[in-house]
Amino acid sequence: MNKLVFVTGATRGIGRQIAISFAQAGYDVAINFRQENEDLKITKMEIEKTGAKCLAVKGNVANFEECETMIDIIIKEYGKIDVLVNNAGITKDTLLMRMKKEEFEEVIDVNLVGTFNVTKHVISHMVKARSGRIINISSVVGISGNGGQTNYAASKAGIIGFTKSLAKEVASRGILVNAVAPGFIQTQMTDILKEEIKQEIEKNIPLKRLGTVQDVANVTLFLASEQSSYMTGQVLHVDGGMLM
Repeated sequence: MNKLVFVTGATRGIGRQIAISFAQAGYDVAINFRQENEDLKITKMEIEKTGAKCLAVKGNVANFEECETMIDIIIKEYGKIDVLVNNAGITKDTLLMRMKKEEFEEVIDVNLVGTFNVTKHVISHMVKARSGRIINISSVVGISGNGGQTNYAASKAGIIGFTKSLAKEVASRGILVNAVAPGFIQTQMTDILKEEIKQEIEKNIPLKRLGTVQDVANVTLFLASEQSSYMTGQVLHVDGGMLM
């Protein structure tokens, strides 16, 4: 029987590539969605093209009860979740002086509370199995901060603290908890940036390029593999050396 990975926020960008990479590595994949759309169809099709099974469950990570329902459906279908990748995230960028309360709360609710909600409902199954991998997608912004992103940086810094604390709680149960902190990655979010802004960003990256979604997927896959079996509570930067 194949291992099962649950990737949140997998309908596009980094999440989609993580889901596809796990499928290519022989995992069956569960993903969540908020509404059926073209992005969901493409992700599902790309996963199934590899020969892997793909289960799409409806649910908003920011809603505690919907997360419980999602996990119940996955466990009923597969009986286990071997790997959880908490990737779902949003941005609502603006300076704090202009930021509305709702813009702060919404980013925290999806990025940080969402990570709690999903993990909370998965963890008891992993404890029972005495094995599991939890990989949380943070950001270098959660380490360095970034003007105009107080909400996003706070959520991603929170994920790092959550990762390290949970890693200590469940290590004795054979569960490893790590985080990946991407830098500037080429996605639909960065595609809208003007060319001169992209060039300015690249100048400040030692490797002189934006990262790819595959760069992040590769590290996530490594953290799920036996090759990382002596690593927990770690934050791996995938940033081309930007934070050095």
